[in-house]
Parts: sequence; structure tokens; C-alpha cells
Amino acid sequence: MPTSASPCVDRTLVAPPVDSDQASTLSSSHGYGSDADSLELDAALRRRQRRKKQLVRIGSLVSATLAALCAGSIVVFSLYAPKFQSRLHYTQFQVNGVAIAGSLSLYLPISVMGYVCDRVGVAPLALLSSVLFGTGYGLAATLYRKLDIEYNNLGKPHGPGNGWSYLLMMFAFVCVGSATCAMYIASVSTCAKNFGKGKYRGLALAMPITGFGLSGMWLSQFGTRFLYETNPDGSRGDVDVFRFFVFLAILLFVVGIFGTFTLRVVDEQNLIEEAIEELENSGLLDGSALLGRSDRGYGTAGLTTPAGDHESHRLLDPVKDGDARWKKNWVLNAETRQFLTDHTMWPFALAFLFMVGPGEAFINNLGTIIGTLTPSTSGLGEGTSAATHVSVFGVTSTIARLLIGTMTDLLAPAPETQHVQVFPNRSHHPSSPLKRFAISRVVFLLFFGILMSIGLIFLASGAVQDHADRFWVVSGLVGAGYGAIFSLTPLIVTIIWGVENFATNFGIIAMLPALGSTFWGLVYSAVYQAGVKESGSAKAGGDSDDDNFCYGKQCYSATFWAEGICVWVACLLLLWVWKGKGGWQQRGIVI
Repeated sequence: MPTSASPCVDRTLVAPPVDSDQASTLSSSHGYGSDADSLELDAALRRRQRRKKQLVRIGSLVSATLAALCAGSIVVFSLYAPKFQSRLHYTQFQVNGVAIAGSLSLYLPISVMGYVCDRVGVAPLALLSSVLFGTGYGLAATLYRKLDIEYNNLGKPHGPGNGWSYLLMMFAFVCVGSATCAMYIASVSTCAKNFGKGKYRGLALAMPITGFGLSGMWLSQFGTRFLYETNPDGSRGDVDVFRFFVFLAILLFVVGIFGTFTLRVVDEQNLIEEAIEELENSGLLDGSALLGRSDRGYGTAGLTTPAGDHESHRLLDPVKDGDARWKKNWVLNAETRQFLTDHTMWPFALAFLFMVGPGEAFINNLGTIIGTLTPSTSGLGEGTSAATHVSVFGVTSTIARLLIGTMTDLLAPAPETQHVQVFPNRSHHPSSPLKRFAISRVVFLLFFGILMSIGLIFLASGAVQDHADRFWVVSGLVGAGYGAIFSLTPLIVTIIWGVENFATNFGIIAMLPALGSTFWGLVYSAVYQAGVKESGSAKAGGDSDDDNFCYGKQCYSATFWAEGICVWVACLLLLWVWKGKGGWQQRGIVI
């Protein structure tokens, strides 16, 4: 009777195809059939596989960080927003209309894209972002060039007949916002799933999030230093918007294509199997459904597979792939239901909305805010520039994201599981050796939320009016708060509700700030335009070039007082979710 030889030995050491009797004879005669040799070869194979997987993880981390480092181009909108006023003769409402179109398309599709990301993969989203970025910035460059020549070189008035061009500009930024959403969720989801078990999962998740924050800084500096207009006297002027848009179209198209081939999630099926075991132990899922599924042929629900066909069915890739897809969707859908029915999720999402909305409105209108601080015929503040403060915002946002990733890994409690924490009052044992000095991630979130509110209130108080050199305090504090909030929120989602369904869960929360961005953008525009009318009525025979610009505290103060109070409300919501009745602490959730 033939003896079973190691598969590794047969594949590796026996070149021609042989049957089992020949394999047994060869293995015995050459001394390769011993259990020790077989175990050693298996161990070597497993080590090679682990190294290969680790290399794929690291490569995906690098690719995700590079993609995110370019993806945040929409953050620099305030760099060229004043040009839309001065060169294209847009009103503040029209400028905010374009900004809001980009913000809505950045947030609203994120739940759908997250759903696709979890169930289909990250590569399709990277490819989609490439196409949308190329289309959006290419169209915006064409429109800007055409309108700039018509209005400023040919003297063509801006009339109702050109309304179609404004709609196309809004469409272009819808494409840009959607592309940003796709590239961001693909990058962050890749790192969340690949490093969900790791000791430094906070830092791994912070890498692409930090890259996204840095993108605004380096893109604004690159645009103003290398893609600038030349003044009549030969000096360097403001950013050349047309060339900047062309540069972004090419860069982001290439980055998206690169991400399509390099962003990979390792051992995703193992992640699903572990999630099944965890959820079955919790009593949320009935394992009999999966057992029944495994005994059926793919696409033959209700029919029992004959016993003699089991072996052949296991060898059919379509059947195995079909069962794996069914099992994956089954688990992810169950986790989505668990997420949506968690009573703490909705106030947490609302707090995120109340914090991020003011931050989004601030960065979108940063350029025109600076213009209100000092009287200037160009509409820009003296002694400072939008590019400088986009960079300040980016630097403080980046520092906050990196600090959050590192400090929470070291100081915050870490649950042993990477899946859903669904067990009320269960005793979790944090893996951090600093348990006696653990600081909850909610404390970090509250701290940075208060920092953001201080920056907004400082601006609203008028302390910066006629002192544009103090504006760095505002952009720095708001940037730090904004960056920390965007770093901590996805991290909290992975820790409480697991990593396997991360893109869907975070997508549901992350689409809400579109409402905040839109609301506060409209509020700012209304206050700004009221200030324009007030300034216009105070002028006698003013220059028509200044008709769209506002100067003075009345242009922004009411808006930012309201935004600061809004952030305080968000902090109260977070405290209630964490410490209130039925909150995370009472349920024994490690956060």
C-alpha cells in the first residue's frame, strides 16, 4: 500500500510528474520521507510565506501613504478661491457653491464607496479615483483658461449667457471631491485591515491619514513656488491656477493608476473567518447557517450535494470562491446591522459632524477670511497669504495626526480583539503594559476638539482684525483639531466595531460632515455678503473691482462664534457617549 508523502517534497524535489507509489519509493530511497524533513520544509515554506505577506503589507502601507500624500488636493481650494473672485468675477456665494460641490461629493459617496471597498476590494476605487481626478482637474483647467481670457483679455462681460460654465465648474469639483473620497477610503482601509492585529495599528492607520493632511501643505507650497504667474515687473506673483490644475490632473491620474496595482489587503479571508468565530461566540450569529451553506453547491440553495461529489466540489475554484464571497457578505452585512443598531454610534457620528463641519468651512474659506483682516484692493491680507496658512494648517494637522497615532498606541488601552466589541460588561484585558496609566482615546478627542474651538473663538473675537500676523494662531489651532479628529474617528471605529467592515462603517459616519460643511459654508457666505453690502453702502463711488470683497470683523465674527459653540456641543455629546448611561465605559468597551 502506498504511503503518503509530503506535498512539499513532491512538488519541490521531484521534477517530473509521478504517481504516489513512485513518490513514496523516491522519498524513501533518498531519505526525504521522514517526518522531521517534512516538518522542516513546511516550516521553511511558512516562513517564506510570512515574509512575502509582510513585504506586501509594507509595500501597501507605502503606496497608501504616497496616494494619500497627493489625494488631499481639494484642501488647497482656498489657495485659488480669491482668483475665482478677481479673475472669473464670481461672487462669494458662487465661490462657496464650487467649494460646497467639492465637499458634498467628498463626503456623500463615502458610504457607497466604503461598501464597495469592503466587498469588492481597494483596486477598483484607486482606478476610479484616477479617472475622476483627470476628468475633474482637466475640465477645471479648461474652463478657467477660457473664462480668464474672455473676461480679462477680451473684455467680455460676465453675463447670464455664461451660466453653463459655472455649472461645469461645479461638475468638475464634484469629480475632484468624488476622486478624493475614493482614494482616501482605499488608502485608509488598506492600512486598517493589514495592520488591525499589530501593536502599532494606530500609527499604521495614522500614516495615510497624516499623508492626507500633509498633501495640502506641500501642494500649496509647490504651486506658489513653481507654478506662479509673473508680474509685469518680473517678480513672482500668485499661483497660476491653469497650470496648477493641469499639474494636479496629471499627478493624481498617475498616482491612482499606481495604487490600482499596489494597494493590497493580505489574508482578508482569515479576517472574515476570525470575525465569524467571534460573532458566533457572542451569540449574534447562528453558525448553523454557515454549516448548511458549506454543504451546498454554489448556486444550488436547498439541494444537498451527494457525498461522492464533496471532494470534486472542494477542488472547484468557482465553488470555493463563491462560498467565500457569500460568507464574506453574510458576515459584513451582519456587522453593518450591528453597527447601525448600536445606540452609541449615532451620537458619536453627530459629534463628528459638529466638529468637522466648522473645520471644513474654515479651510474652504481661509483665503477670503484673510482678505477681511486688512484693507486691500486685491482682497488679500497684507503681510500674510493663503498659501502660508494652508501650510500652517497642514503642518499642525500633520503633527496632530502623527502624535495621535503614536501616543494612543503607547498610552491608550488596547483590546485583545480586532473585531467588534459587542460584549456588555465583559472584562477585556488591555494589551498595553501601561494599563495603570492608560488614557482613553476619547480624552484625546475631547482635548483636540477644545483646541479647535479656541482657535475659532479667537478669530470670532476680533483679536486678529487688523493684525493678520496673528492669524497663524487660528490656522494652527483649527488645523491641529481638524487633523486629530480625522485621525481619531476612524481609529475609534476600528477599535469598537472592528476592521473587516471598516470602510462601510466609517463611510456611514464620514458622509455626515457634508451637511456641516454645506451649512457652515452657506452661513459664512451669507454673513460675508451682508458685510459686502454694509461696506458698499458706507462707500461713496467705490471701485467696482471691490464689489465682491468685504473688509472688517462684521464679515465673519457671527459665523465663527456659532462654530465655536457648535464644537462645544460636540464635546458634550462625546462625554455622554463615553460616560453616560449605556455608554462605552458602562458596557466594558476598551477605548
